[in-house]
Amino acid sequence: MLLPTLALPPIHAKCMEIEGKWKIFDKIRKKYIVLTPEEWVRQHLLCYLTDHLHYPPGLIRVEMPLKTLTRQRRSDLVIYDATGSVHMIAECKKPSVKLNIRVLQQAMHYYQALKAPYVAITNGMNILCIDMRDKSHISDSVPPYVGAL
Repeated sequence: MLLPTLALPPIHAKCMEIEGKWKIFDKIRKKYIVLTPEEWVRQHLLCYLTDHLHYPPGLIRVEMPLKTLTRQRRSDLVIYDATGSVHMIAECKKPSVKLNIRVLQQAMHYYQALKAPYVAITNGMNILCIDMRDKSHISDSVPPYVGAL
C-alpha cells in the first residue's frame, strides 16, 4: 500500500497484511486497525502528540463515541488533562480532504458536546488548532503537554 508522506513527523509504524487487508498497529487501542488514508493521518497525529509533544498515551481516547445535539458520533481523538477534564478534540481527515468549513463544523459538533479548550483539525498536510477560550487565536500547531495543564 502506497501512502503519502505527511507534514507531520515520520513514524515507525507496525503495518502488516491481515486477512487480505493492510493494518497498522494503534499503540493507544493496542490493536491492529485497517489502514485507510485517514487512519494513516490519525496514527501520525497520535505519534506526534505522544512522542514529540509528550502527551501521555493514557490521556488519549481514539474514536470516542459521544452524543451531539443531533445524533451519536465518534470523535477521532479526545485528549484529557491530568485532572480528567477534556483538553483537546482532534478531527483527522485523509490527506486529499481540504481543511475547510465543513471539517471545522464537524469538529464544532464535538466541541458542543465536550467543551474542550482546544479544537484541532488535520489532514496530515496541515493542522489548524483553535484556542476556544480565545477564538481569535488559531495556530498551525498543537500546544505541547505541560503536566497538569
